[in-house]
Amino acid sequence: MIEKGAVLPMFYLPPVEYFVRLNAYKPDILIEREEHFPKQTYRNRANIYSPEGILPLVVPVIKGSKNHTKITDVKISYDFDWQRLHWQSLGACYRRSAYFEYYEDDFAAFYQKQKQIPFLFDYNEQLLQLLLRLTKIKTEIAYTDEYHAEYPAIPDFRTSIHPKKETELEQKTYFQVFEERKGFLKNLSIVDLLFNQGPQSINYL
Repeated sequence: MIEKGAVLPMFYLPPVEYFVRLNAYKPDILIEREEHFPKQTYRNRANIYSPEGILPLVVPVIKGSKNHTKITDVKISYDFDWQRLHWQSLGACYRRSAYFEYYEDDFAAFYQKQKQIPFLFDYNEQLLQLLLRLTKIKTEIAYTDEYHAEYPAIPDFRTSIHPKKETELEQKTYFQVFEERKGFLKNLSIVDLLFNQGPQSINYL
């Protein structure tokens, strides 16, 4: 058992809190890869800011990916073109932002049909490496090699960062494209911060 750093799950376009924690506890970051897949979490969903408020983007998984399926065995479903839907949504929500075009090519590759990565964990992992580069967080990532229900010696964020839980993070405001409609929305996907703050995002984290 490790005695410093923190343990985090592998998320899809993780929320801002995820990167605040990762940046605070680096370089001793442990990513959980031995857990069973829990449904309705950020492992296959992300929240972005649409004109109507929060818009969840959900990566569909193949039926049979129940709670007893190991996270690294969960397969993405490509039965319908969710990649196109997610990319259209990101464009509709953020094309007016200051830095969407700056990062557009980096993200576009993940939403093209020729990039149909079979496993959710692998897809999220490649996105995480991109996001670490774009946020300028320099750290190596280590992975769990066995499952532990708890890590008494270090902060464990596997269940605390959750769509249905209010974040405990005291989050400073930053400009959001539609804030005149719904005000500042806390703890959206990291892409909300990146598209609005660009290279200055690291100062926020």
